[in-house]
Amino acid sequence: MLPPPSPSSDASSDPDTDSGTAEMATEEPAQRAGLSLSDILDGKVDVMGNGDALDQVADNYEEESDSMSCDDEGTGVGEKGRKQPAPQGYCVECEDQPASVYCEQCADDYCDVCFHAQHRKGNRKRHTCKALATQVSPKKAKGLNGKATDPASSKSSPPDGSSRTGADIKILGPQPTLKAKVGDWYLQRSKYVPLRLSLPERKYLRLLEAALNVSEYTDKIDILAYGSKAKRIVAQIRELCSIMSGLVLAADYKVGQDLFQDRDFEHNAAFFQQIFELGRRHKIMNPEKMRATYGKLVYLLQDSQIPEVQDMLGFSCVSEIKTVYNTLAEGDGLRVLADELIGIATQEIQSEGRPRHQIQNYIKTKEKAIQTLARKYANRDLPREAIEQCLYSIGDNHAFLRTNRDPCDKMIVLLQKYFDEKRPESDYSLAIH
Repeated sequence: MLPPPSPSSDASSDPDTDSGTAEMATEEPAQRAGLSLSDILDGKVDVMGNGDALDQVADNYEEESDSMSCDDEGTGVGEKGRKQPAPQGYCVECEDQPASVYCEQCADDYCDVCFHAQHRKGNRKRHTCKALATQVSPKKAKGLNGKATDPASSKSSPPDGSSRTGADIKILGPQPTLKAKVGDWYLQRSKYVPLRLSLPERKYLRLLEAALNVSEYTDKIDILAYGSKAKRIVAQIRELCSIMSGLVLAADYKVGQDLFQDRDFEHNAAFFQQIFELGRRHKIMNPEKMRATYGKLVYLLQDSQIPEVQDMLGFSCVSEIKTVYNTLAEGDGLRVLADELIGIATQEIQSEGRPRHQIQNYIKTKEKAIQTLARKYANRDLPREAIEQCLYSIGDNHAFLRTNRDPCDKMIVLLQKYFDEKRPESDYSLAIH
């Protein structure tokens, strides 16, 4: 019994088929040049057993992907136009690092990291690049929307509104003595001195700590779940704000009633920003406090800065730290920091080795200087109590720095006295093994 004829034998015996095969053979290079993935899916091209055709499709598909980011010269914009042009002189990919190389095929500027990441494989691996002659020096930070912004226009700019680079920052000299001219030393130093908490602010601080103690923010967020993490973050932040609103209502009915009037967190954004800022400011002045709750607060504030979370929440939980400089600048009282009495009013009175009557005289002199400055520079926008609070805050900062510096100074003196760096002693070696 003869086997059935194979399809190839039928095709060879049919003259029409022979002519069709010849036409396909002659048109094969032209078809392969335009071969695409959609042609195969539609059944227009038979690639069964044809490995070369599949390789050609992969190459064409890869070239199309490369062309989406290489066709537009110098902009890095694809066909859909989702990406905005990068700032001049910066990497077209990350947009926050200065460009160091230029891709001749992509016609784009890249930093070293992004160039190697984008040209690891495929046709891009064969792209050639050349080093750029000039590079921009200042680094631009990314805003909440992911776009590069100028440091002068960002929210993290200096309090005086001027742009500041690494070359502009100067290290202050030693603190002026009591009889020396103060110049602008206190003016510059006050920009980094947190304002001391008032009595009403300390009440709100206790409410914040109580709310953080009962909150399960990290337990609910840092878990493996299939839902949206952004929605969980928003839900937990709103729950914490609700707890604080209830505590405020229990502590002060009038203030709490205003918070519950419309139940809208967005309209009460300033209140919640103030509460969260109190916790951060208190931790800066007292590093040993809030050991169990501050980490939870930082995680919450970091997550609230995610653009998706911020859009769903409706407001930002983060505000600028209130400093002595900001408080005096708002009330037009910066002249206080240039007065000759500022040194006496903010001095730290140390009791070591001094008799009691001398310490009492120093305290009276300091209090008199504070009262004099408060009366002299008080105005309608800056009451005397605010000036006194600023002066006490500078004094607190002096004491804080001294208590952290003195142990290091004493340790250095002991090391230099009892240990010789040129004659190591085997029994009393300080070497780390």
